Amino acid sequence: MTSILKVDGICKNFDGLRALSNVSFEVAEGAIFGLMGANGAGKTTLFAIIAGQVKPSAGAVTFRKRVITGRPPDQICRMGICRTFQIVRPFAGISVLDNVIVSALYGASAGHSATARKAAFAALEAVGLSESADRLAGSLTLSGQKHLEIARALATGAELVLLDEVMAGLTPTEVTRMIATLAELRRSRGLTFIVVEHVMDALMQLSDRILALDQGAPIAIGTPAEVVENTDVLKVYFG
Repeated sequence: MTSILKVDGICKNFDGLRALSNVSFEVAEGAIFGLMGANGAGKTTLFAIIAGQVKPSAGAVTFRKRVITGRPPDQICRMGICRTFQIVRPFAGISVLDNVIVSALYGASAGHSATARKAAFAALEAVGLSESADRLAGSLTLSGQKHLEIARALATGAELVLLDEVMAGLTPTEVTRMIATLAELRRSRGLTFIVVEHVMDALMQLSDRILALDQGAPIAIGTPAEVVENTDVLKVYFG
């Protein structure tokens, strides 16, 4: 399959602290690529580098054969990469629809209100929130707000979506629904996902390949079965 994203030798230091050390991988177009590791392993820092919010100390990120390292977040978003955040922060006092329109105007539909509205409706339908379009975003359940986060990412026109613990805090039933939503988005829209998730059953179900990080360094990459059987992963997780 064609590679959509290449991460090559990414390192990041914060005041002498090494957050990421020589991280390299490729993500195939249409794949779901998982990132696993304990808190502090560097997963969110890696997301921030890919999305343009943090500049790496070394290395490069290439999206569709174009180097995006050092570009500002708005440019990277309009090129087709969007991320969600572990802690959801919708604009609670405006409608669900208006939340998504804001994202559409930030992304590929910038400056085109009619196009943004159309993209917002389509995104809400894709995640099952169209009937909640007129509700205040702050009135949604946590699961609803997590789906709203995904809708906002879709509305930017993203081809690659970075999901940061989108299942954190959800019940088992809600996790099952989220897995189904992501699988359907992949099937119907051909989206590519990179997923950070501590709900390990969900990560294993969703991912085609997984990269395991420990203290900022890669320790294993492969299929879910290969990673969970890796001796370094077993040592880090189980001692």
